[in-house]
Amino acid sequence: MRGGAPGRRVRSRPLREAGCPAHSRSAVLPPRRRPAEPVPSRGRDAGRRPPRAGHPSGRGRRCGRKAVRPGHEALPGGGRGRFTDELLLMRPPNRAAGLRGRGGAVTSSRASAPMTTAIPPPTAVMHTPTEGPDATGAGTHDLRHHGDAEVRGRGRDLTDLAVNVRADTPPSWLRERIAASLGTLAAYPDGRAARAAVAARHGLPAERVLLTAGAAEAFVLIARALRARRPVVVHPQFTEPEAALRAAGHEVGRVLLRAEDGFRLDPAAVPECADLVVVGNPTNPTSVLHPAAVLEELARPGRTLVVDEAFMDAVPGEREALCGRTDIPGLVVLRSLTKTWGLAGLRIGYVLAAPETVRVLEEAQPLWPVSAPALAAAEACMEPRALAEAAAAAERIAVDRFHLVAGLREFTEVRVAEPAEGPFVLVRLERAAEVRERLRALGFAARRGDTFPGLGPQWLRLAVRDRATTNRFLQALDQALQSLTAVSR
Repeated sequence: MRGGAPGRRVRSRPLREAGCPAHSRSAVLPPRRRPAEPVPSRGRDAGRRPPRAGHPSGRGRRCGRKAVRPGHEALPGGGRGRFTDELLLMRPPNRAAGLRGRGGAVTSSRASAPMTTAIPPPTAVMHTPTEGPDATGAGTHDLRHHGDAEVRGRGRDLTDLAVNVRADTPPSWLRERIAASLGTLAAYPDGRAARAAVAARHGLPAERVLLTAGAAEAFVLIARALRARRPVVVHPQFTEPEAALRAAGHEVGRVLLRAEDGFRLDPAAVPECADLVVVGNPTNPTSVLHPAAVLEELARPGRTLVVDEAFMDAVPGEREALCGRTDIPGLVVLRSLTKTWGLAGLRIGYVLAAPETVRVLEEAQPLWPVSAPALAAAEACMEPRALAEAAAAAERIAVDRFHLVAGLREFTEVRVAEPAEGPFVLVRLERAAEVRERLRALGFAARRGDTFPGLGPQWLRLAVRDRATTNRFLQALDQALQSLTAVSR
C-alpha cells in the first residue's frame, strides 16, 4: 500500500466481512483525509501515522531503512547461555551458529544488543477468517485444541509448561474441604451459600452472580442465551468463546491484535456494529494486561462486553480488574477457580453481570449445573485465608515470570512478547514445532501457538513455573536449539 488512502480499504473490507451493514460504515470510519495529513491519535502518539499492516504473504516490510520480519520489531533480543540451578554461564562466542529453517532463512545466534525500534501506536485488523475456512468457518485454526492435549497420556513423564494451572495445587486444606463435602452427595446441590460467598468477595449482591461448571460453560451459555447478531472476538485469545459462538450458529468476526504493537488493544479497531465483544484480561496466550480504561471504551448501550478474567487472580493486586464494577453498561465478567487452585477436574467458575443478564443465562443452564464438591470449593476459595494465599501466589508468579523471561532473553533465536503479566509467556522462534518436539523428548511440554487466530507456527506458550523448574527447562531449550543447529549444518 502507498500513501494514506489505501488504509481506508483495509478498514472497509473487514467491516463487510464482519457482517456490518453498509450504512454503518460511516459511523465507524473516520472522514477521508488527504494522504499527507497524519491520522490523529490519543496521547503521546498524536500526529503519528499508523503503522502499515504486514503483507499477507509474510514478506518482510520496511521499518526505516532496515527490512524486518512482520512481528519482530517490538520484541527484545539478547544473548544466549547455558543454565544451572543457580548460575547462568554465557556461551563462548565461537559456539554461535546459524539456525536454518525449512524455507532457507537463517537466524543468527550471535549475541546482539536489544532491539531499540520504537513501538508503534496500537492497531488491529478486523476480519473474518481467511485461512481457508473449514465446515465450521473457523479457518485452519483448531479452536478446540487446548494445552491439556500436549500432556494427555504422558502427564507423569513430562514437566507441564503447556497447561496454565498453578503447580502443586490444590492445597491440602482445600482438598480436605472438598473431601468433607462427599458426605452430602445424596442430596441435590444447593448453591446459595457459595453464591453468597462469591458475591461478598466482590462486594456485589447475590443476584449479580451465576455459578457455572467452569468458565467454559459460561461461554456456551453466552453463545446460546444472549441475543447477538454481530459478535466479535478479540484475538489472539482463548479460543473457546469463538468455538462456542460458532457451535451456536453465529458468524463470528475477529479483531486480530498484532505482535509489532505488543498485542495491545485499540478500542477503535472494534466496529461499532458489533453487539457482543469478547476479550481476555490478562489475555491468554499473549499475557497482555489491558488497562481497565481501555476496556471501558468498548462498552456502549446495546452491546454486551464479555471480559474473561480467568487469570486476573494471578495478577498482583488484580489491577485493571472490572469484576466489581456495576457502572459499565452490558458488562459481563467471567472468573475461574481452575488456574490458581488446581481445580480443572472439578469444573467451577462464575459470571458477574447485571441481574437481568444473570437471569437469562441461568434459564439456559440445566438443573443443578454445579456439583456439591465444586460448590464447597467455591465457598472455601472465597474465605480470607484463601484470598491471602492467592495474593501471595500472584506475587511469587511475578518473580518466577521475571526469572523465566530473563533466561529466554539470553537466546538470540527467541523473542518474548513483552510485557508479560499473566502466569505464562508467549515466545516466537523459527521452527517452533521442531523445537517443541525436541523439548518433549527432553521431558518438557510446551503449548503450540498456531491454534490461536492471529498467531502462526512460530509461536509457543510457556507456563510460569518455579525457579528450579525454569532452569531445567532453559537447559533443555538450549539443547533443543543446538540440536537443530547441528542438523542444519
